[in-house]
Amino acid sequence: MIPFNKPFLTGKETLYIEQAVHSGKISGNGGFTQKCQSFFEEKYGFKKALLTTSCTDALEMCALLIDCSYNDEIIVPSYTFVSSALAFARQGAQIVFADSEEFHPNVDVKKIEALITNRTKAIVVVHYAGVAVDMDEIMQLAQKFNLIVIEDAAQAIDSYYKGKALGSIGHLAAFSFHETKNIIAGEGGLLAINDDKYISRSEIIWEKGTNRAAHFRGEIDKYSWVDTGSSFLPSEITAAFLWAQLENLETIQNKRKAIWDYYFNGLKSLHESGKLKLPQVPDYASNNAHMFYLICDSLATRSSLIEYLKETNIHAVFHYLSLNKSEFFLKNNKEESLPNADHFTDTLVRLPLYFGLGITEQKKIIKTILDFYA
Repeated sequence: MIPFNKPFLTGKETLYIEQAVHSGKISGNGGFTQKCQSFFEEKYGFKKALLTTSCTDALEMCALLIDCSYNDEIIVPSYTFVSSALAFARQGAQIVFADSEEFHPNVDVKKIEALITNRTKAIVVVHYAGVAVDMDEIMQLAQKFNLIVIEDAAQAIDSYYKGKALGSIGHLAAFSFHETKNIIAGEGGLLAINDDKYISRSEIIWEKGTNRAAHFRGEIDKYSWVDTGSSFLPSEITAAFLWAQLENLETIQNKRKAIWDYYFNGLKSLHESGKLKLPQVPDYASNNAHMFYLICDSLATRSSLIEYLKETNIHAVFHYLSLNKSEFFLKNNKEESLPNADHFTDTLVRLPLYFGLGITEQKKIIKTILDFYA
């Protein structure tokens, strides 16, 4: 079986983990944590970067930082992973789902303004497949209505909008290092803070509501409980694993982009003949090759294609189910029609894409898809 995903190891993960263990500081916010955070701040221009145990945790920190509550509405794309909405729903906010674009799973920016009310507090944008949402339009909306912008950049490491790193444009951003992402730590995440007013409080929330980080820097003589928060920081073992990956970011990205390009060139005849649609990258966005997906013409075709690939030992998968139709959301909300998000729910299929995927395996996958449509 050609798997959908296979985690890539650079070779130094266990070495750095051993170093972390022998350092005597493995509980978090040690040397490897600080190296990783500095890497993100220096390379991508985040004003503050904090490692977290997951992207979900980073999003939950965002909800706490903006004082999200029952009186607030948060606009979230429907076609996304549950964490994009759950982090804010847990704080009691009303989630208002937005539809996707017609030709891309990203949120349709032009439909957002109609969703804004006097209770709207924030817009969550998801850069699907690492491809940027039109952030100029988003930030203009935020300024017009005095809203907070949170970038769910789980899939968007090392990807850009008009030359600006994704995660550096909104007020806050969250990244994932889950084993299916470009850069991995098994589990793991990052909170990026780009608005000065959130920086000092983010460290407090990160450290269980205490000013412990400031104490360790020698800024105060003792630390105490001063705010809400939780244990959001990962162990040094996770950070050590992540550092081995970050050291090889360029190598990993170049290989993934080559795999993405090979898929695109091998399957573009099907796109040109109208049998399926391939991913499109707008002029304002870069491509970090997080995933390669196809858009089939119907749910029946998608199901048949996945089964056909499975019969030839190729593991392809569909992706998100529209959150506006989820069981949890419908407990307290009426079902609404978001046709584009529902369309991607039924028709999008993801192909295997990981560092170790070889040309021979890619040729087999491409040939199998061509044979299916033939």
